[in-house]
Amino acid sequence: QVQLVESGGGLAQPGGSLRLSCGVSEKIVRFDFGTITWHRQAPGSQRELVAAITGGGRTDYADAVKGRFTISRDNTKNTVDLQMDSLRPEDSAVYYCNADVLTIRRASAYSRYLGVRGQGTLVTVSS
Repeated sequence: QVQLVESGGGLAQPGGSLRLSCGVSEKIVRFDFGTITWHRQAPGSQRELVAAITGGGRTDYADAVKGRFTISRDNTKNTVDLQMDSLRPEDSAVYYCNADVLTIRRASAYSRYLGVRGQGTLVTVSS
């Protein structure tokens, strides 16, 4: 079963930046998707939607991150990235990416998957 893999988490200072990437757990030629979302969950809190991007490039953001975070697609790396600027301590959380529908091209075949999730990457914002 294919999975999404998040990377790029770590420690950042308030006001700093991190760039998260969401890719597929194997070598592929290309991927397409319906919508990929980034969520986050802090200890003791519910998981919340941070940003979303459709296969057509439409983006949407939670009010808490508008103007600070940017979600984008990198077709050369086959990833969906989340650029996080002007980080705040309240951005600290485990960040997850999810795909509602994922179409993967491997060599000469296409495969379609529903509800693909990642394991998360930890972001800590602290001085």
